[in-house]
Amino acid sequence: MDGVILTPLKQIHNPKGDVFHAMKKSDNGFDGFGEAYFSTVNKDDIKGWKKHTKMTLNLVVAIGEIEFVVYDDVINQFFNVRLSQNNYQRLTVAKGLWVAFRGIGENSMLLNLASMEHDPSEAKSIAIDEIKYEW
Repeated sequence: MDGVILTPLKQIHNPKGDVFHAMKKSDNGFDGFGEAYFSTVNKDDIKGWKKHTKMTLNLVVAIGEIEFVVYDDVINQFFNVRLSQNNYQRLTVAKGLWVAFRGIGENSMLLNLASMEHDPSEAKSIAIDEIKYEW
């Protein structure tokens, strides 16, 4: 889908603690840096739908497993992926696409490396049942 990039990420295993890469400014999908934040989602709970008009999202699952769904309402197309340490990738979502996500694992946490600081006026949110998707 246009506006969506999945990037495999490097994991460096160490007996004293592992390193999980997230993003470099030279990576495909980097669109500037505004802020980084963590978000948790409980198992079977769904957060979304949200569409940003200016912000690019760069989503990495640090703990647990999360299913992401991206929806392009212009061409009526869905993209979905489950990310975890076993499928360790970065999901880049361009502005103008709807996104929602569901907790699959217990205590799941994602990191968003957003292209701009949070501005509630540049995003639109709707109820989860307003876009028909079979979770």
